[in-house]
Amino acid sequence: MRAVVIYEGMNDNTHQAAEAIGSGLAEGFDVTIVPIVGVGQDMIGDTDLVVVGGSEGNGLVDWLSGLSKDHHHTRAAAFETRLNAPTRFTGRASKGLTRLLRVHAFDMIARPESFLVTKQDRLQPEETTRARAWGSRLAAGIAASPSQSTRRYAPGR
Repeated sequence: MRAVVIYEGMNDNTHQAAEAIGSGLAEGFDVTIVPIVGVGQDMIGDTDLVVVGGSEGNGLVDWLSGLSKDHHHTRAAAFETRLNAPTRFTGRASKGLTRLLRVHAFDMIARPESFLVTKQDRLQPEETTRARAWGSRLAAGIAASPSQSTRRYAPGR
């Protein structure tokens, strides 16, 4: 099975989280981790799982806008890195990414995830471990139910 982790970030935190998620996914997938710059639709054509992380910046929004809407049953999950503060101040980019992925017919298999950053703009030490564990849970969930009938995440559940 194949997974692609696509990230966008103005600092190294999102890249670090993407690498840790990819490490967890590698337990059941052939994983490609790539920045949003230069990612084409062909990269996700035969992918079993797409994990997207970052902000709702122009790169991810433009990329998603350029995709065809024929990704029925391609599984996806979204994450972000954000300051460890109330979300009313920091926002939750992963929720917006989840909505955009759903509009493009991706099957969301997990709730949007946040990995926290310190005031010094560094990923909190335990967040790398948590990101790796999240990737492992994503992989295990798909491996346990490899058919397209994988239990999907739906808001409000």
